Amino acid sequence: EKEMAENLCGSNPMFCFQCEQTAHGTGCTTAGVCGKSPSQAALQDQLTGELVALARVEDGQATESTWKVILEGLFTTVTNVSFSDEAIELQIQKTRDEIEKLHPECAGMVDSCPEHEPLDMCTLWEGSEDIRSLKSLLLLGLRGMGAYAYHAYVLGLTDDTVNQFMIKALKALAEDLPAEELLALDMELGQVNLACMALLDKANTTTYGTPVPSKVSTFIEPGPFIVISGHDLKDLELLLKQTEGKGIQIYTHGEMLPAHAYPKLKAYSHLKGNFGTAWQSQQKEFANVPGAFLFTTNCLMPVKDSYRDRVFTTEVVSYPGLIHIGEDKDFTPVIEKTLELGGYTQTRELTGI
Repeated sequence: EKEMAENLCGSNPMFCFQCEQTAHGTGCTTAGVCGKSPSQAALQDQLTGELVALARVEDGQATESTWKVILEGLFTTVTNVSFSDEAIELQIQKTRDEIEKLHPECAGMVDSCPEHEPLDMCTLWEGSEDIRSLKSLLLLGLRGMGAYAYHAYVLGLTDDTVNQFMIKALKALAEDLPAEELLALDMELGQVNLACMALLDKANTTTYGTPVPSKVSTFIEPGPFIVISGHDLKDLELLLKQTEGKGIQIYTHGEMLPAHAYPKLKAYSHLKGNFGTAWQSQQKEFANVPGAFLFTTNCLMPVKDSYRDRVFTTEVVSYPGLIHIGEDKDFTPVIEKTLELGGYTQTRELTGI
């Protein structure tokens, strides 16, 4: 326990044990296996603390803006989403601004306002190994659930049970609760997460139809093409609409593969197939490919020079030096780059390279 506590809040540049790929199966202490830097790890911890502060001052006053800030904040801290200090700092500021909206008396003095008590992540891990484990499960599960809820939110659906549990769980992270209460919260997290998954399923199926078994091509046809990665079906739909009639083909990548099963997305004739293998192989498979890549959620790995000029991000995904498509969802930069690159001159299969 002493060694773990020293790792968490000791002299190491960082400590993160969020994902299954963490160094040595215990934690990344110098840099993230995912590519996250110590500064990004520290900022994500700070953002988590600010989200806890927001939950503690919410007191039934949450607006749609509040829920959006919480969902974006949780999603930003998921692995392989944001590699930009600036983007995380912006999310921290959004959270602090939301605190001020709920408590105007804190305006301009949020750091000294008694209503604002951001959680120091070191205190989160104090206590026995059981307490740390139970709080870790609660926090990491909450981040994953926040991502699901975010995708439902962008399609217009929310669930008050899910929202209220997020407030409850964030507040609990800062409280000195016994193991029995934390275990009960973790069990409740599982139940609420099922409700959240049902919400996302409803959002997807009511918007794009009930998924059907579908054959998906792994061949890349000649001509300009865009590869879209992540989970966000709304972004895919918008990209399909903006590229319609432009001679551009769209291919999914990684966790966007299930999009091919939704009838309203399948109806777009230029949604052609799936590019490459697992998302972990992108640094090899994207090299020198004559197409553009759009990342919508948590599949991004550190970008190599061999394809850096053709990678774009949107939503809470961010990486230094890349063009980010903002809330206006104008994919013109992606389209222009795609047409410039031109694509392959003959059909190619890229699976298994």
